[in-house]
Amino acid sequence: MARGAEPAGERRRCGSVVAYFTSAKFLLYLGHALSTWGDRMWHFAVSVFLVELYGNSLLLTAVYGLVVAGSVLLLGAIIGDWVDKNSRLKVAQTSLVVQNASVILCGIILMIIFLFKMQLLTLYHGWLLTMCYILVITIANIANLASTATAITIQRDWIVVIAGEDRSKLADMNATIRRIDQLTNILAPVAVGQIMTFGSPMIGCGFISGWNLMSMCVEYLLLWKVYQKTPTLALKSAKVEESELKQLNVKKESDMKPAEGVQLIVEKDVTGFEPQQEKEISCGARIAEPFITFRDGWVAYYNQPVFLAGMGLAFLYMTVLGFDCITTGYAYTQGLSGSVLSLLMGASAVTGIMGTVAFTWLRRKCGLVRTGLISGVAQFACLVLCAVSVFMPGSPMDLTVSPFADISARLFESEPLPAIASPEDKPEVFFATGMPNLLNGSTTPANSDPEMSPEPVPLLSVSLLFAGVIAARVGLWSFDLTVTQLLQENVVESERGIINGVQNSMNYLLDLLHFIMVILAPNPEAFGLLVLISVSFVAMGHIMYFRFAQKTLGKQLFSCRTPDPKVSDSSPTGNTSTV
Repeated sequence: MARGAEPAGERRRCGSVVAYFTSAKFLLYLGHALSTWGDRMWHFAVSVFLVELYGNSLLLTAVYGLVVAGSVLLLGAIIGDWVDKNSRLKVAQTSLVVQNASVILCGIILMIIFLFKMQLLTLYHGWLLTMCYILVITIANIANLASTATAITIQRDWIVVIAGEDRSKLADMNATIRRIDQLTNILAPVAVGQIMTFGSPMIGCGFISGWNLMSMCVEYLLLWKVYQKTPTLALKSAKVEESELKQLNVKKESDMKPAEGVQLIVEKDVTGFEPQQEKEISCGARIAEPFITFRDGWVAYYNQPVFLAGMGLAFLYMTVLGFDCITTGYAYTQGLSGSVLSLLMGASAVTGIMGTVAFTWLRRKCGLVRTGLISGVAQFACLVLCAVSVFMPGSPMDLTVSPFADISARLFESEPLPAIASPEDKPEVFFATGMPNLLNGSTTPANSDPEMSPEPVPLLSVSLLFAGVIAARVGLWSFDLTVTQLLQENVVESERGIINGVQNSMNYLLDLLHFIMVILAPNPEAFGLLVLISVSFVAMGHIMYFRFAQKTLGKQLFSCRTPDPKVSDSSPTGNTSTV
C-alpha cells in the first residue's frame, strides 16, 4: 500500500506543478515579465540613442522626458476612460499592438538615422534630420501612452478579477508583479547595454525591434489564454450610482471582533459588456468630449474615499532621493565610481524586493491600512539619514551660494562662468568643470595645478545619503503596494480605468515638478536643499495617508487586530477564475 501511495503522491505533485504553470495567474506573470523587459530595454536605450544622435547633448533626452510627462498628465484620465468604456480583451490587445508596433517603428527609424545621418544633415539644411528627431520622439511618446493603458488594464483591473474576492491572493499577485518590475529594472538595461557596448547603437536598435516583434506575438497569445481561463474577464459592470459604493469604514455586528473596514467592492449589477448604441453627436460635442472627460476624471478622483491615500503616494514622486540620473550625477561629483554606483543600484533592487515581502507579511498581521502606516513610518525614518547627511562632513551644501547663481550668470551676463577660482579665493570645486577621480575619490578639476588640488572629499555625507535611500526602499515599495491595493479594492469596477489614469497623471505631475526643481537649482551646493525639500514632501505624503487611515479606522488605528477574514466558500462563483 505504501509503495502504491508514493506514485500517486508524485502524480498529484506533478499535476499541481503543471496546473500552476498553465494557470491564468502564471500566464499573466509571464506576459508581464516579457512586457516589462521590453519596456525597460526601450526606456534605457531610447535615452542613450537620443544622446548619441545629438552630439552627446542631453537636449533631446530632456525634450523626450518633458513630452512623455506632459502627455500622461494631460491624457491620463482620457486613457483611463477609454479603458473603462471598452471590453477588457480589446483594450489589452489594442494597447499591446500599438505599444510594440510603435517601438518597432522607432527602432527602424533610428537605424536609418544612424546609417544615413551625414546625408540627412545635408538635405534641406538639416531640417529633414530635425523632422526625424520629432518623429522619433512622437512615436516613442505614443508607445509610452499605450504602455500606460496596458499597465492600467492589466495591473489595476485584470489582477483584481483573477484574484476574485480573495484579498490575500490579490496582495500576493501585486507583490509578485512588483518583484518582476524590480528585477527587470536592473537586468534589462544591463543586457541591452552590453549589446550596445560590444556591438553598436544600430545593432541595439535592431535587437530591440526584433525583441518587441517576438514579444508582441507571445504576449498576444498569453493574453488570449488568460482571457479564456478567466470567464469573468468577459463581464464588465455598467455604470452605477455613487450611493451603491461600499464605504471604507463598514460597521461590523456587535458579536464580531472589530476588523479593518476596507472591503472589496462587489457591484450589484454585473452584466455582460454591451456597447452603448451610438447616437448622433454634434461636432462641437465631439470636440468638447475629451475636456469633459478630463474634468470628470479629476472630479471623480477627488471624490474617491481613497483620495488622500492616492495623493500621499503621488507626493513621494517629488523627490531626488532615488536612483535616477539626478542622484547618479550628484554621486559622481562626490567621487563615487561607476562600479560602486552599480553595486548600490543592485542593493536598492534587493531592498525593494524585501519591501514586497514585508508588505505581504504586514498585511496578514496588521491589515492593509495599518501596513501603509507602518511602511510610511519606516520609509521616513530611513530618509532622516538623508537629511542628516546634508550637514555631515563632505556635504557640498553652502547656503551662501545662491541656487540660481548659475542660471542668472548664463542668462544675464555676457561672459561665461569662470572655470577656475582666482588664486586669491579659497580653492573650490566647480560642478561644470570638476571631473571626479574615480580611483581616489577626489574631485580635482581637469588640468589644475596639483598644489591647488583640494583634499579628497570625505565620503561620510554621501555614504549616509545612499544608506538612507537604499534602506527607505523597503518602506517605499511596501507603501506603494498598499496604496495600489487600496485603489483596486475600493474603486468601483466601472471607474477603475479613469481613476487609475488620473493617479498616473498625479504621479507624473509631481515627478515633473521635481525635475523643474532640479533645473532651477542645478549646482551641487544646492543639492542638500533639494534633499531637505524631498524629505519634506515625503513627510507631507505620509501625513495625508495618516489622515486617510485615521478617517478609515478611527480609534482602532493603533489597536491590535485580527487578520483579515478569509473569503467564505459561499463567494459568488462568477468572481473566480481558473488559477
